[in-house]
Amino acid sequence: MAVRHALLDIGPLRSSPAFRRFWIGRTFSVFGSQMTIVALLFQIWQTTSSTVWTGAAGLAQALPILAFGLFAGSLADRVERRKFYLGALTGQAVCSVVLAVQGFLGHLPVLLVLLVVAAQATFVAGGGPVGRAVVVRLLPPEQLGAGLALNGFSFQGAMLLGPAVAGVLLGWLGPGGCYAVDAATFLLAFYGAFGLPPMRPDGEPSRPGVRGVLDGLSFLVRTPVVRGALLTDLAATVLSMPISLFPLINAERFGGNPRTLGLFLTAIAVGGVLASILSGTFTRLPRPGLVMVAGSAAWGLALALFGIAPNAWLGLGFLVLAGAADTVSVVSRGTVVQFHTPDRLRGRVSAAEQMVGMAGPDVGNMRAGLVAGATSGAAALLSGGLLCVAAVLAVVWRTPGLAAARTQEPLGGHLDEPV
Repeated sequence: MAVRHALLDIGPLRSSPAFRRFWIGRTFSVFGSQMTIVALLFQIWQTTSSTVWTGAAGLAQALPILAFGLFAGSLADRVERRKFYLGALTGQAVCSVVLAVQGFLGHLPVLLVLLVVAAQATFVAGGGPVGRAVVVRLLPPEQLGAGLALNGFSFQGAMLLGPAVAGVLLGWLGPGGCYAVDAATFLLAFYGAFGLPPMRPDGEPSRPGVRGVLDGLSFLVRTPVVRGALLTDLAATVLSMPISLFPLINAERFGGNPRTLGLFLTAIAVGGVLASILSGTFTRLPRPGLVMVAGSAAWGLALALFGIAPNAWLGLGFLVLAGAADTVSVVSRGTVVQFHTPDRLRGRVSAAEQMVGMAGPDVGNMRAGLVAGATSGAAALLSGGLLCVAAVLAVVWRTPGLAAARTQEPLGGHLDEPV
């Protein structure tokens, strides 16, 4: 019994057919998206041999989400969300088909490819907030954490398998094959979306335009628990994001072995998968706020220890711990944010959460690179990890209710108002 309770809780898949269909569709869609990321970088590099253009691919995906995310979230709080989500999925699918066609029939100029990617990211900016808010509408409060853990498990699995499968298909069918698989996965995404019930936002609909966006930002500023959860995420990503340091750390400490470099990201993903498999140990706890704080602090501490690890295997072990801690904090933060946000604002708050998740790592990787350039890779990791722990503790100190946030109160009621 104890072992069963420690494992990933699949109760939401059994109890909610709508969630089950939605989860299956999202799982395959994320898998296809990971393949497209690899294929896109491969195609651009083959065409240009320029890291400037491969870097531009990341900007093409991130900038539309940052530019339009809050407006899309405001719109999602004003219309029937199922139809809105279906429209966003349709736009993403059309862009995937365009990428597949150009991949097979002859590559478009790189600039046009990036415009297609940016258009797809614009639809992601609309569908992403709805996708995040769906879980809380389909599941009872006691299963919210388990549902988010299942989403995390599918994402981590896609991170592991998607690039590997993309590598095989690239050698066989080229980028077009990867894009085609991504386009095909949207059939399952539509299967999940059509199974959703109508989801019109509860309460007063969002005001149009900038006013609706400002209402959402006002809620974030005035609601300590939600604000603290997002600040904790920023502390973890901006202060201790390690990805840009991996080549330097590999050269400084592990002889520049390319095999070791390849294992760094794999180790983080392995930790995430393991934490997802054992997510029953924390999703069943009644205080996700405390779990989130512990996970964020553990992420920073594990990366600080990775920075001073004397050998590669110990360093990989710390990265596995970091990946596990990241999954714990992400799932718990999602539980806190969704549970303490009234339904009429979930589109905008989910959009803000998506934007933090997109911008935080990019800023963090830039910060790490600047610090490493002035000192060393190890110093950047150690200082960033310790700063992360200190910042998380500072957020907890300034937000007393954060660590005590629970999921046992009923949704709605007093939760519709700032604490």
